[in-house]
Amino acid sequence: MKSGFVTIIGRPNVGKSTLINRIVGEKLSITSNKPQTTRNKIQLIHTTQEAQIIFMDTPGIQKPKNKLGTYMLGVSRETLGEVDVITAMVDASKKIGSMDQWIFKELEGFKDKTPMILLINKIDEISKPDTLPLIDQYAKLNLFEEIIPISAINGENIGEYLSTLESFLSEGPQYFPDDMITDQPEKFIVAEFIREKALENLQEEVPHGVMVVVESMKMRENKNLMDIEATIFVERKSHKGIIIGKSGSMLKKIGSASRLDLERLLDTKINLQLWVKVSKDWREKENQVERFGYQ
Repeated sequence: MKSGFVTIIGRPNVGKSTLINRIVGEKLSITSNKPQTTRNKIQLIHTTQEAQIIFMDTPGIQKPKNKLGTYMLGVSRETLGEVDVITAMVDASKKIGSMDQWIFKELEGFKDKTPMILLINKIDEISKPDTLPLIDQYAKLNLFEEIIPISAINGENIGEYLSTLESFLSEGPQYFPDDMITDQPEKFIVAEFIREKALENLQEEVPHGVMVVVESMKMRENKNLMDIEATIFVERKSHKGIIIGKSGSMLKKIGSASRLDLERLLDTKINLQLWVKVSKDWREKENQVERFGYQ
C-alpha cells in the first residue's frame, strides 16, 4: 500500500476546502467567500485499496494582520516541511496576483526537497481554449512536476489529480482505519459548522472575529435527539447585537441553518442552543488566541 501526507495551499477562497470535501466524500472543512475561513490544520483522509492519502487542510499562506493571523501563517509554513507532496492551487478565473507570487516565492525553498503539483481550479468558469495558455504561463515558473486543470465544484479531473498524487507516494503504513475520514473530534466539526453559518450570514468586519465553542453535546436517553449547547464569541459589544439581530432574528437564522447541516452530519435530530458573548479584541491577544485552541 502507498501512503503519505499532502498539503494544499493557495490564496484565500481559491477552493482548497471544496476540493478536499469532494475527495473525502463528506463536508468536513467549512467553506465561504470570506478570508480566514480555515484557521486550523485539519487532517482529512482518503483511503482506497491501493493508497491512503492524508490531506492537510491549512489556513493557507497569507500575510498576518493580528496574533491569530500569525498563528495561521505559522501552521501553514510548518506543514510545508512535514508533507510528502505539496499541492498549490490557483484560480483560473483570476490573473496571477501579488498573493499568488508571494506563495510561489515561499515554495521556491522546497523546490528540490518535495514534489509539487499545481492545480488550476475553477476551469468551469473559463472557456476551454483559455486553459492551455494558463498551463504554459504557470509552467514557466519551473516549480511544478505536474500542472492539472480542475474544477473542485463539479469534480472535473479530480481522478487524474489523485492518480498523480499516488505516483509520487512511496509504500508505507495505513495510518488510519478505512472508515476514518478526519482526525478532528466531533465538537470541533460542530463548532466549525456553526461558524460557517455565521460567516455566510454576517457582513462587514464581524465574521472575522467570530469564534465558536461547543460547551456540551449529549444524546437524550432513549431518543434520536442530541442536545448541543454552543457559545459564539465576538470581539465587540456592537457585534454581539448584530449577531443576535432584531428580536433574536439573526441568531435564529444561524441556528436553523447550522441545525440542518448538523443533523445530516450526525444522523440524528438536533436541539441547538446558542449564546453570544464578547471577548474583546481576542484576535489581537496571544493569551486569548491560545485560549481558543490556536497554539
